[in-house]
Amino acid sequence: MTTMRIGTVQGADGPPLPPPRVGRNRLVGAALIVLSLAAALTCYFVFTTWLPTDRTLYREYKAAEACPARTVIPRLEDCLRKVTFTVEGTRKTPKHMRATLLGPEPFPRMVVPFGDSGPVLSGLQRGNRVTGTVWRGVVVVVAEGDVRQNSADAPRDEPQMTAAVGTFAGLLAALALMFGVMHLVRPRDPGLFTWRPYGKWLLIVTGATCAVVGLSTVWTGLSWLLVPTVCGAVVAGTAWFLHRDLRLGRVGR
Repeated sequence: MTTMRIGTVQGADGPPLPPPRVGRNRLVGAALIVLSLAAALTCYFVFTTWLPTDRTLYREYKAAEACPARTVIPRLEDCLRKVTFTVEGTRKTPKHMRATLLGPEPFPRMVVPFGDSGPVLSGLQRGNRVTGTVWRGVVVVVAEGDVRQNSADAPRDEPQMTAAVGTFAGLLAALALMFGVMHLVRPRDPGLFTWRPYGKWLLIVTGATCAVVGLSTVWTGLSWLLVPTVCGAVVAGTAWFLHRDLRLGRVGR
């Protein structure tokens, strides 16, 4: 009678070889560790470079004063200069919202991007005369009469969304590290630390929480410091409760 052994493969001249999934799990674990490192570096960059730079830029923009009159105007100035432009053309598609403006030297042709159609861009036509506010070589505000609209190049005081990106990267790094370590330490059976359903639901909760908290704090004007605090608490609580329910069989896999 032939005896079948489940979970091992007999080598030709040696001991049983590990099942194929062991090697696969180790490879997955190593990939997750690499992903964790990349996400951690992204988080570090966001909170040490991107966020402070944006906040400094916004403070400098708000502190800028009107430029003095000059015979020769430099292209780059730390003051706010109002220039009269003529609209050469516009694009108002969802992916490309911009206006091309013709002005005097040193701004003969400026392509101004916008985040939305807004009150100004939606009504602009070829040949219209508008007033553009230039700061450091870019048009930050376009006005037609008394109606004004910020361009996409205008610095904004929205550190909450930047913090949400950094928080998502940090939480992703923690989750990838946790799952990666379990795949390396327990390659035969990582338990619940697999994509379905534990990893999948944690990733969904992490992304949704960071997006909702980031947008909510922008709309309400709350401090960006709440973003990592709230998101971290929600994801940590979800991870614990979901792990407990899966282990007890309360949630289907």
